[in-house]
Amino acid sequence: MKPLPHHYAIHLSGGPQGYATCSAERLPDLTCEAPLDFDGPGDAWSPEHLLMSSVSACFLLTLRSVARLSKFHFESLELAADGTVDRKEGLTRFTEIVLRAKLTVAKGTDHAQAVRIMEKAEKACLISASLSTPVKLQAEVIEA
Repeated sequence: MKPLPHHYAIHLSGGPQGYATCSAERLPDLTCEAPLDFDGPGDAWSPEHLLMSSVSACFLLTLRSVARLSKFHFESLELAADGTVDRKEGLTRFTEIVLRAKLTVAKGTDHAQAVRIMEKAEKACLISASLSTPVKLQAEVIEA
C-alpha cells in the first residue's frame, strides 16, 4: 500500500436535465441518472446504486486482505447488498445497509473462523467505516 493520505478525483459533466457522465483518469466513464424511485429513467447508475456498489466492492477487497493476512482460504463470495432510503430527522438518507454474504469454503473449513473473518472485514471496510449509516452483516458459510 502506498503511504497515506490517498486522494481520489473524479469529474462529472451534465446539464439541467438528462444523463451525467462521471469520469476518472484511466477508468471507463459511467453514465449516471436518478433511479426510478426518484423519477429517473432507471437505466443508468444512480448515486444510490454506486454507494451500494462501493460498500459491496470494499467488503470483498477487505475480505481478501483479511483472509490473506489470516492465511485463510475461501473459494468465492456471493454478496447481496440492500440499502434502505427513508426520511429520518428531516433528511432523506440511507437509514440501513444489509450485507448478505455467502462465503464458499473447502470442506472441513472452520465455519466460526470464516464468520470471524467476514465480521473483521466488515468492520475494517474503508467505505462502511466512512458512513454514518449502520451496515449490518448477515454471514453464511457454505462448503464447496
